[in-house]
Amino acid sequence: MKDSVGSAQPCPVLKSLSNKVGSLLCFWNAPKKYRRLDTKLEIKMMELKRSSSGKSNFRSINGIILKFPRFREGLKEIKGVFEQFDEDSNGTIDLEELKKCIKKLQFHVKEEEIDDLFHSCDVDEKEGIQFNEFIVLLCLLYLLTDSSSSDNTSKIGSPELEATFNTIVEAFLFLDKSGDGKLHKKDVIKALNEECPCEKSPSHVTRTRFKEMDWDRSGKVSFRQFLFAFLDWVGIDTDNENHTTKR
Repeated sequence: MKDSVGSAQPCPVLKSLSNKVGSLLCFWNAPKKYRRLDTKLEIKMMELKRSSSGKSNFRSINGIILKFPRFREGLKEIKGVFEQFDEDSNGTIDLEELKKCIKKLQFHVKEEEIDDLFHSCDVDEKEGIQFNEFIVLLCLLYLLTDSSSSDNTSKIGSPELEATFNTIVEAFLFLDKSGDGKLHKKDVIKALNEECPCEKSPSHVTRTRFKEMDWDRSGKVSFRQFLFAFLDWVGIDTDNENHTTKR
């Protein structure tokens, strides 16, 4: 398969991402800064893993890759939301614009939580959320907000967008073999090599895939880190230069 993560030659999107990792590392040197949000995400992922009882629609990593075109289409709907709240049309959403966005979308989020989301998704620390960063932020907001109290789907886009976010979460849970809300190298190796032996990845490819997610070299990957890497794999970037190459 041309786009197979398990092939000896990574697909262009993944190869490009590998070249960006070095410039990303300087943005991830303060793990304490993100600990509060990532702890919430770990708890949420563990809850979702337990509720799924280990069931998944994915049987191999290629099953995820085959959905990349659908992911791209679903996430494009966020562009209109981004442009609406980028009031000065400078290609970023600042903290004040984000607060207006969250209020308009009627998500009930504390001020402290908004700050956590903003700074945890502003990976280049330019005090502005770019489009790819906004996708991550909106997905985290959707995930961490109690959907029983509001109709989140109609507010953030459409049922298709909700389904896209849910499928991305399912992809993470497929890789989270230990069920502790974060990814370990052994989890990724198992998903790439053991779930479908006929699609087994060379060891150097498996290591590269994990490094693309483990930006701070901590040996574990949060859902937030996974989501940034996943969006680069999918190729959801805009026509502008990718945010991860900027300082």
